[in-house]
Amino acid sequence: MFNTAEKLFQNDKVKNLLNNYAEKYDTTDFIKDDPVQFVHLYQKPENIEIAGFIASMFAYGKRELFIRQLKTFLTKDKDLNEFIKDFDENDEILKNFNYRFSKGVDFIQILKILQKLQGEKESLKSLFKYHYEQTHDIIKMLSGITEYFYSNVKMDITQGFYHLLPNPKKGGAIKRMNMMLRWFVRKSPVDVGIWDFIDKSELIIPLDVHVGNISRKIGLLTRKNNDMKSAMEITKNLRILDKNDPTKYDFALFGLGVNGVELTIKKNVQ
Repeated sequence: MFNTAEKLFQNDKVKNLLNNYAEKYDTTDFIKDDPVQFVHLYQKPENIEIAGFIASMFAYGKRELFIRQLKTFLTKDKDLNEFIKDFDENDEILKNFNYRFSKGVDFIQILKILQKLQGEKESLKSLFKYHYEQTHDIIKMLSGITEYFYSNVKMDITQGFYHLLPNPKKGGAIKRMNMMLRWFVRKSPVDVGIWDFIDKSELIIPLDVHVGNISRKIGLLTRKNNDMKSAMEITKNLRILDKNDPTKYDFALFGLGVNGVELTIKKNVQ
């Protein structure tokens, strides 16, 4: 018995459209208007990791606003690893690093925890790898990461700290962390592929309102909520198209939205 997505993908027009959009948007032209641009500023893996971690945390709200804010901190001439090693929590610029729900004190606390991690001769890669190797499960790995940060809070913070680092145990889609994992695990013109301990076949689609709406229109998603269960449903269905690299279709869903393509499941599976 075919499920909805399997019926959908029996239609060559739909399969070709998704594959064409995935190929069309996974190009260097995509980088300049996307938060992944900050990952491409750096050459050293440790700087790429820090840039991607910070950029993904703040990637919510209006794109032009959070990119403008990130550009005040993530600059090409800054060695992020060295900055974290020596930074002063009383830095007035950092204190004023406010964006929507998050305040400067929340950002400073994250940097302090990264500084602690660095002092332990560890890195973001080693932290993620440790938690992944405990369970070989992406969601449990992300839970372990957030719990590490929560347990190392040593100063007064706001709820904005937890918005930057939401815990998967609450059931949210964890869109920004999944986006960061796509950057670090996949190797393509857009994604840098610097982490080799996770296979790209295991990645989960970064799900936001836009991706959820498009996915429902074309039959990839039946659930109403944009949560982790929905992200897993979309990813499972995209694996029908490419079991080895399902999140490449993140670019296809973006392209469908940009181009206003209207596909209905009724037209494609009857």
